[in-house]
Amino acid sequence: MKKILVMIAAVTMSASFSYAQKSWESNPFASKGKIVAPVLSSSIVDEIVIVSDNPGEWKFSASVETEGGKEIVSIVMDAPQPCAPARFNVYFTFPQKGVFNTWTSDVSCGTHLAPFWGGSNNSSGLAFRMPLYEYFDDNDTNRLTIACSESFRRVEAALGVMEEGCDICSELRFFREAEAPMSHYETKIRLDGRHMFWGKAIQDGVKWMMEEKGLQALEAPEAAFEPLYSTWYQFHQNVTDKAVAEECKLAAELGMKTVILDDGWQTEDGNRGYAFCGDWKPTPKKFTDMASHVAAVQKLGMKYMIWYSVPYVGFNSEAYAKFKGKYLYNDHGMGCSVLDPRFPEVREHLVNLYVNALKDWNLDGFKLDFIDSFGLRGEDPAVKENYAGRDIRNVNEAVNVLMKEVSSALKAIKPDILLEFRQQYIGPAIRQYGNMFRAADCPGNAKDNRMRIASLRLTSGSTAVHSDMIEWNLQETPENVGRAIINAIFGVVQYSAMLKDIPQEHLEVIKKWISFTSEHRETLLHSEFRPHHPELGYPVIEAESDTERIVAVYQDNVVVEAAPRGKRLYILNASGSERIVIRRGEKLRTVKVPCGDWKEVF
Repeated sequence: MKKILVMIAAVTMSASFSYAQKSWESNPFASKGKIVAPVLSSSIVDEIVIVSDNPGEWKFSASVETEGGKEIVSIVMDAPQPCAPARFNVYFTFPQKGVFNTWTSDVSCGTHLAPFWGGSNNSSGLAFRMPLYEYFDDNDTNRLTIACSESFRRVEAALGVMEEGCDICSELRFFREAEAPMSHYETKIRLDGRHMFWGKAIQDGVKWMMEEKGLQALEAPEAAFEPLYSTWYQFHQNVTDKAVAEECKLAAELGMKTVILDDGWQTEDGNRGYAFCGDWKPTPKKFTDMASHVAAVQKLGMKYMIWYSVPYVGFNSEAYAKFKGKYLYNDHGMGCSVLDPRFPEVREHLVNLYVNALKDWNLDGFKLDFIDSFGLRGEDPAVKENYAGRDIRNVNEAVNVLMKEVSSALKAIKPDILLEFRQQYIGPAIRQYGNMFRAADCPGNAKDNRMRIASLRLTSGSTAVHSDMIEWNLQETPENVGRAIINAIFGVVQYSAMLKDIPQEHLEVIKKWISFTSEHRETLLHSEFRPHHPELGYPVIEAESDTERIVAVYQDNVVVEAAPRGKRLYILNASGSERIVIRRGEKLRTVKVPCGDWKEVF
């Protein structure tokens, strides 16, 4: 009997193998190579095919576990001795039934459903984006969410529609860049086919990614959720201690609680390049006594943070010669080189920079920029040197160690330290050492700010999400100043207007909205978050707590759902119109809400 069962199993595997191979080979844009593991059956997608074009001595195994509309695909590969890992791809399809859009964590926030023409249209790694992708319909409903447990190494993804037959094709590609030798590797892919609110599927996927790797997010203190003033957009590199202090006095009077001193404090050069980064000493012509300046601002009731470009050492800095031979690559356009964190002395140098600044100037936090510039451009320079002097071979692993060392050292001195990172380095691993994630730069672009905040809110859990710094023309109307703020209101609003120059009526708008965001912070930033219709640029976003629902409207001719009986409903109007339609059951009514303002509706 046992022999008969074995024979049946073997025949079944062979038949499945043959069918899947035919399906995979019929796609002219799928990566070709050798099928290296048994083809996996799935109840959510068609068969799952694992392919490698250079398997060498690597042996693969794979399995699928099913649980309530979700599947976990486990992939393991082993080699008899450490060697370069085999490139491999995971390929599967499913019918394009009700699928009209895609979502990724890319900063562009585009939802275009592309054709599957083979090229990678998304990639992720430790310090850029995350391997999380969703296909959804036009009614805020998930059709398939794909999450990968690989939060550290590069994962490339090709996602789109196959022209012949309108199947959705997905291919995840592993080890497409230089990698240190290893003898064992495993990863998991989570397929979520539940028809549920699209944003909840994203949140569940991120939670799974964190749990799968045992990652713990750095706690965000309450100060991380306070309104903030940034020097960047209005000052750029033209900052001085006197000018910043004057702005902070006005900011504090309006209710802002933190300031970020951005680029320019360390250089007299104003060309926006990074040729003078690396020494990180205040230029005395701009900041005569940094510790006294910081203390004066803190007396106003504001936290003080300062900007550093972490990996850059400028060609014109004193530090440049010191680290010769310890760079990953040169960036001549930026006028600098990128440090190689695999050298322990490089990591020690960077940690000491921030620790000494924290102690010497009594800072409250750091804006640590350009983490996503760590990486390899072409061949790994360490290979020719047989990794001499490096105690870690993998760059992403070294960045992970570096940032853990930085955050641990700073927290040991100041447990409530504030650490801001910028989109796109916002993945599960990054949450271990950053507690403020800011939307990527989009000066003057309220819509992009709104969309980037929404994306970050879905993927950041308890980490504080910040808007990009908002600014506006001095001739703008108060109504449109209010609209800019409403577009940023589901994140911590960062302001970067030159407060000494803007009209009094603009200051009144800022003060009004800071009061509103402080009063409703629990709902806006800590409660259930529902951004609707990403394919339309989020025309309606809402947040709901136990006591109230706050709905922001960004487009004319939309319908707002009334709050449940007993809950307060606040409508924030950035639509350009003053008429908002509210629906309760089958009944519709129109209310007037001034544009750029808010109204409580009963």
